[in-house]
Amino acid sequence: MSGLLALLDDVAAIAKLAAAQVDDIAAQAAKVGSKVGATVLDDAAKAGAKAAGVVIDDAAVTPKYVTGLPAARELPIIWKIARASFFNKLVILLPAALLLNAFLPWLVTPLLMLGGCYLCFEGAEKIWHALHPKDVHHIEETAPIDAAHLEEQRVKGAIKTDFILSAEIMTISLAAIESDDWVTSAVVLGIVAIGITALVYGAVALLVKMDDAGLKLSQIGRLQATRSFGRWLVKSMPAIMTMISVIGTAAMLWVGGSIIVHGVDVLGWHWPFDTIHKMAVAVASLSATAEGFVEWAVTALIDGIIGLALGLALIPVVTRAIIPTFSMLFPEKEAAPKV
Repeated sequence: MSGLLALLDDVAAIAKLAAAQVDDIAAQAAKVGSKVGATVLDDAAKAGAKAAGVVIDDAAVTPKYVTGLPAARELPIIWKIARASFFNKLVILLPAALLLNAFLPWLVTPLLMLGGCYLCFEGAEKIWHALHPKDVHHIEETAPIDAAHLEEQRVKGAIKTDFILSAEIMTISLAAIESDDWVTSAVVLGIVAIGITALVYGAVALLVKMDDAGLKLSQIGRLQATRSFGRWLVKSMPAIMTMISVIGTAAMLWVGGSIIVHGVDVLGWHWPFDTIHKMAVAVASLSATAEGFVEWAVTALIDGIIGLALGLALIPVVTRAIIPTFSMLFPEKEAAPKV
């Protein structure tokens, strides 16, 4: 009997020791988890900030795909595009980015710069078209087209554009991640993909329905102030959309130019980055307050000018060489839609 009691006492002691060890493991896991979580969120925030220019442009581009379609179809169309965007980012681009980073990491910077050139071209082309509207003539009503077919065409065009912008977002985000662990990178890219897609298409849904909401307020508002606000919304939405487009264009040029400057610095040509940094610091030192903001603003301005110059130089290359070549190689396919 005494032997059995001793055995039970030993078992109890072992159980206590095991429980203590489990507590220690849990505590350490919690510490590690909190650090990993903080790292993931920090990397996700940095990655999202780096991709801000593309995000703004994505939000500015998408509403045009529901223009001219029945109001009842606007939200379903946006949902179709958003679902495709989630699929593009999470199923296609995220694994591709991880594989690229694992096996061909040297290719990330050139691909990032290629995306930067795309942003510069698109931003410069928008400015060129705004200054030379007579050079752009799109005849879309050469034949009657039913609403369902038009919707299908619009959705396909939006998904193509979204794929290009999503690829740029994921590449920028991948380059901004500081961790070398592929699990952390995957989680960060997943957070960025889900967060940015939800943000963009949530904002787009609000934008395209804002005039409808304003019209409803102007009709059923109980107070004069409410009805006046509704009428103001309806009248202001064109100007708001124009402002968003302008901001998106400026952001594209700034981010595109910044990507190019940082890319050539990584590849070994340090003069552009160092010169811009010295100029920004010199100008910021003249400011009595907000030196950090002034330094950032000067850097962004110079990056934007570089982006605009590069984009203008790329317009004839793309329109006279790349697009015709693509059309000859793939005559059954249309070039990517203008954004």
